[in-house]
Amino acid sequence: MSLNIAPANRINQVEEYYFSIKLKELEKLRQEGKSIINLGIGNPDLAPAPSVLEELNKQSNEKTNHGYQSYVGIPELRSAFSSWYDKYYNVKVDPSKEVLPLMGSKEGIMHITMAFLNPGDSVLVPNPGYPTYASASKIAQANLIHYDLDENNGWFPNLTELEKLDLSKVKLMWINYPNMPTGAKANVQFFKDIIAFGKKHNIVICNDNPYSFILNEDPQSIMSVEGAKDIAIELNSLSKSHNMAGWRVGMAMSNPTFIQYILHVKSNMDSGMFKPLQLAAVKALELDEKWYATINKEYKARRLLVEDIMDLLECDYDNKQSGMFVWAKIPSKYSDSGELSDKILYGSDVFITPGFIFGDKGKQYIRISLCTKQEVLIEAKQRIENILKQ
Repeated sequence: MSLNIAPANRINQVEEYYFSIKLKELEKLRQEGKSIINLGIGNPDLAPAPSVLEELNKQSNEKTNHGYQSYVGIPELRSAFSSWYDKYYNVKVDPSKEVLPLMGSKEGIMHITMAFLNPGDSVLVPNPGYPTYASASKIAQANLIHYDLDENNGWFPNLTELEKLDLSKVKLMWINYPNMPTGAKANVQFFKDIIAFGKKHNIVICNDNPYSFILNEDPQSIMSVEGAKDIAIELNSLSKSHNMAGWRVGMAMSNPTFIQYILHVKSNMDSGMFKPLQLAAVKALELDEKWYATINKEYKARRLLVEDIMDLLECDYDNKQSGMFVWAKIPSKYSDSGELSDKILYGSDVFITPGFIFGDKGKQYIRISLCTKQEVLIEAKQRIENILKQ
């Protein structure tokens, strides 16, 4: 039977997520007998804190905890996010009006996009940058204006160059610091400058901030800048900082008006987060500095091994990067990152992320995740050594 049913036009604007496609390829190679090591995805392999798991188990056994929950999250979770921001970012947040728990910050990207962008509006998207910023904008039928991030400028946007553009239709700008994929850290002056830029041009500045506790001794929030709440939104998440990626617990923070805009979309897309997850997330947010020190000790050891791999590949990198990746520039003997990535995958059964997936400004870079046990990284290093000797 042949059906002549076309999808919505917006489907033609986006492709299947790169890692969704790549994971299928890696699985096919495994089925063919290949022992694939995946160094590509930032999927934390460490467990959440024991107290968090205990709380989830305890609350899941409460018979009254299995019904629908509020779209705005339970008060305990909103208060925990508020206290977390006060303690670690020195930011005061009204838990009743300025914070909105989300089923992951990736979902929040779509909520914000749908809440602020009409078809034909413009949005500023970083290059290189997280692909979801662009794909969400395309689904909303907005016009993408890619702005370049350059290593020579510390991987910051060049606001002077952006000022030369016609920004009259731009309503939203995505930034992401600590940056993924480059690992660049922001500073207070940059946040002041970007807030001033947003206010001058009436552009909502959205900072996606899930990496601020990973290999970073000075967590920063754009909301620490005076007046930031007037024009900015910040997304955050427990996925990376608390090893809770599959739990889907995130948040958006902004002024009460912006939060209500986002809630208008969110409340039509989900039916509230499982209450035991929320109560366990409260426990996670109450963890002290020892928790972050413990996970960062492991990531530091892994980063040294990844740097050894980058040295083998003759790549250049900044050893002061934040986040759970190492981003490195490839040698000029390779035409682009895809060539090097394929050489390693098909020669040694090790997958390394090619930087081109983050935009054309990433074509000469590769990225390796730290979410792999040390013994596996050692094995990957040995495999790559063997292929390079050939």
